[in-house]
Amino acid sequence: MSSTQQLAAGVGRFGVQLGAQRLALIALLLGAFGTSLSGIFVKLSELPPTATGFYRLFLSAPLLWLWLRWERPRSKAFAAPSGWRDYLELSLAASCYGINTALWCWCMKFTSVANGQLIVSVSPVCVALGAFLFLGERMGARFIAGLALTLLGVALLMGQSSTLGTAHLLGDLLAVSGAFFWSLYLIAIQRLRRRFSTATIMTWTAVVSAVLLLAGSAAAGERIIPTTREGWLVVIGLALVSQVAGQGLITYGIRQLPVSFTAVALLIQPFYAALTAWLVIGEAPTLMQLIGGSIILAGIVLARPGRPRLNA
Repeated sequence: MSSTQQLAAGVGRFGVQLGAQRLALIALLLGAFGTSLSGIFVKLSELPPTATGFYRLFLSAPLLWLWLRWERPRSKAFAAPSGWRDYLELSLAASCYGINTALWCWCMKFTSVANGQLIVSVSPVCVALGAFLFLGERMGARFIAGLALTLLGVALLMGQSSTLGTAHLLGDLLAVSGAFFWSLYLIAIQRLRRRFSTATIMTWTAVVSAVLLLAGSAAAGERIIPTTREGWLVVIGLALVSQVAGQGLITYGIRQLPVSFTAVALLIQPFYAALTAWLVIGEAPTLMQLIGGSIILAGIVLARPGRPRLNA
């Protein structure tokens, strides 16, 4: 192959890689919007917290299974799980997600949507540390500066939107615990996405998590069946919008992006939540909230992964 042909091939690979990274970022931000609505759905649910979380996974499982069935004969890039190690890794990741879902639903019972969403945003600290310790990712000066800027924006939003105090202490602690398990899940699927497709991970996560949440709900003696049409619409919306669309897009996007950057990008969720609250229930954002949201976006841009290098 001549040097001209090598250069052309390198340019082609560069364009494909850059395009895939941009598409992954778009998917990640859209998925973050879907998941940011979960707190509102949980607040509106007539069911107890664990039962509400169960429906999020249970109702999404059939759609995800159909997606997996459609994808399996058409995709040659990913293998199907085989052997006890694959099933164990998928189950551990799914368990982290199931625990995170239960903790998130329960924190909504004791604290505000703003509190829960903002406190869960501490997950980038856990993820970045975990990625550094277990995945060998480097935390360059640009990423650290972007992370600091983004956390500053979250702090400004928290100062305006959340009320930290004894009345919310239990809910806030549950949110912090949920952030820890969410971080473990992000690290786990970063590794799993190298071997398995989005549909495989999502389906496995939904099934295993639904079983765990159903067992927890039954053990707590919760009412499991909604009794009104509105009750069913809320849990269906939670499953389709926050789980299938939101979590599916996040799982797709994470494969092309570093896990530490993914966690920073997901800090846009508090900004989404504030905007949605304004449009849905008339809570207009304050000037400080607008400034905080803008700082979050600036931090995400600063922390974004660099462009792939051009190799001949």
